[in-house]
Amino acid sequence: MRILVQRCDKASVTVDNKVVGSIDKGLMLLVGFTENDSSSNIDYLVDKVINLRIFDDENGIMNKSLIDVDGSILSVSQFTLYADSTKGRRPSYINALSGDKAINLYNEFNEKLKEKNVHVETGIFGAEMKVSLINDGPITIMLEK
Repeated sequence: MRILVQRCDKASVTVDNKVVGSIDKGLMLLVGFTENDSSSNIDYLVDKVINLRIFDDENGIMNKSLIDVDGSILSVSQFTLYADSTKGRRPSYINALSGDKAINLYNEFNEKLKEKNVHVETGIFGAEMKVSLINDGPITIMLEK
């Protein structure tokens, strides 16, 4: 499981010219799955995401978590996080989990975030999405389990 975490002032996702998810201060997450990912991967990364100390404290030091700043999450499914571009010029997505399996893990991930009292907005799994982001910092971190 891979998550690209981006600290943001604002983020939104649009499908068919309609905004389906939008947040202000918080984290925009691109979330991808591969074979052998399980609930234990999800539990680990949910805890890591919500407690990652990447928000500034009163001294301008990244010392606060999403929980500390009462931030929100925009979670967007992203199978291309598992692109393999080592051969040729066209990436292979063979390592990405198939959609019929990944959707269950993606939904579980979002539900577990909500169980931690985090406001979560999402895109639409498998849809052609347009993502807008005002990255704060910019702070962008790749997490993997």
